[in-house]
Amino acid sequence: MSESSSAATTTEDRPELKRVMGPGLLLLFVVGDILGTGVYALTGKVAGEVGGAVWLPFLCAFVVAMLTATSYLELVTKYPKAGGAAVYTHKAFGIHFLTFLLTFAVMCSGLTSASSASKAFSENFFKAVQIDSSHGSILMLTALAFMALIALVNLRGVGESVKANVVLTLIELSGLLIVIGVGAWALAGGDGDTSRLTDFSTPDGESPFSAVTAATALAFFAMVGFEDSVNMAEETKDPVKIFPKIMLLGLSITGVIYILVAISAVALVPPDELNKGATPLLKVIQAGAPGFPLQVFAWITMFAVANSALINMLMASRLLYGMSHEKVLPGPLGRVLHKRRTPWVAILFTTLLAFFLIGYADLAALGGTTAFLLLCVFAIVNVAVLVLRRDHVEHKHFHAPTVLPVLGVVLCVYLASPLSGRASADYEIAGWLMLVGVGLWAITWLLNKYVFNRTADFDPSHFDSSGPVN
Repeated sequence: MSESSSAATTTEDRPELKRVMGPGLLLLFVVGDILGTGVYALTGKVAGEVGGAVWLPFLCAFVVAMLTATSYLELVTKYPKAGGAAVYTHKAFGIHFLTFLLTFAVMCSGLTSASSASKAFSENFFKAVQIDSSHGSILMLTALAFMALIALVNLRGVGESVKANVVLTLIELSGLLIVIGVGAWALAGGDGDTSRLTDFSTPDGESPFSAVTAATALAFFAMVGFEDSVNMAEETKDPVKIFPKIMLLGLSITGVIYILVAISAVALVPPDELNKGATPLLKVIQAGAPGFPLQVFAWITMFAVANSALINMLMASRLLYGMSHEKVLPGPLGRVLHKRRTPWVAILFTTLLAFFLIGYADLAALGGTTAFLLLCVFAIVNVAVLVLRRDHVEHKHFHAPTVLPVLGVVLCVYLASPLSGRASADYEIAGWLMLVGVGLWAITWLLNKYVFNRTADFDPSHFDSSGPVN
């Protein structure tokens, strides 16, 4: 075992997980985690914010994600264990309430991501089966039914293996490569309008800068997912050596794909048309390759967003289950089915929250809320990496130049603030969700102190604090 691998060995009271992921599987995990609902469903919404220069917000979002990724890389190679942002925050600040809020924010970002995936699934379902879905109530009922199906699958205990992730990633990737290929073919044949790429048709007469920052705040939703990979540290072969190059490579691949998709989309479909509905990439295929069977692409999109919803709901329910057993949430959330051994109370609770989000918020608001919550988490992680510089470890690890996390903090805070032009609905949805979390924490604190006469023994490394999957 190498020096870096030895550093990843767990403590005596915590068994080491089986290390099965090499560079190839880890790369597919990173790429597959980032790809998904964001670019499939929100490309049109981003175009509505910034006009034809839709590629620029994706580029800006990529830069912000890359800055934060360097902080995650320093922390995961310094502390190569599962737990992610919760572990890093707890190590840096040691404030139980802050760690709880951050962890709950990650869970809520998973719920908003899954809800947006359900809405996108509903839109693409009717495109795939070629049934008129002009009534909004039909779309909402379909999205709710899909979320109920996800809950049933979750209760049954279906988990995603690494091999399944490879298959899902390839299917998601194929859809985006089709869009890029169709765009390249159409442009080579003289179709499309590349002059739109520099057109800032901003709403309400906004300046191009304001439009780009508002669009970047939304486009950032498409770049999240890379942070999930740090939870695989204990199952990765030699994580200290592998993680830096693989995470940066995975982010770069997805960034290039997203920019090429955005260029293809706006060159073939006018921004105002791209902004209508929740299936923008289907319009791109139809405009660039009229003979291409749209049902095939609709099914690919459905598969991509369905996978996003399932993984996020699995994460959210397990996170509540873990927090319950750490005595920071009410005990009933930790109850499991006797035969299936699945956390049924946590699954029902998260599903009800998702129902509320599906009925209450539109697709852009859900994507914006997801991005807002994670921008707040990323800002804290960027601060944590600077605070933990005083904690020295024996093994060598990745070291991010100080300027990168500092820039990461500034940009994340700016994009999360009203200065970026972020919609008020993002704050409203996030605020209600966090109030639910604070209420749960307060109830548990009171019960522990006055009823059970015990204190919370919170160790965030005991559970997986994965973020949303796109």
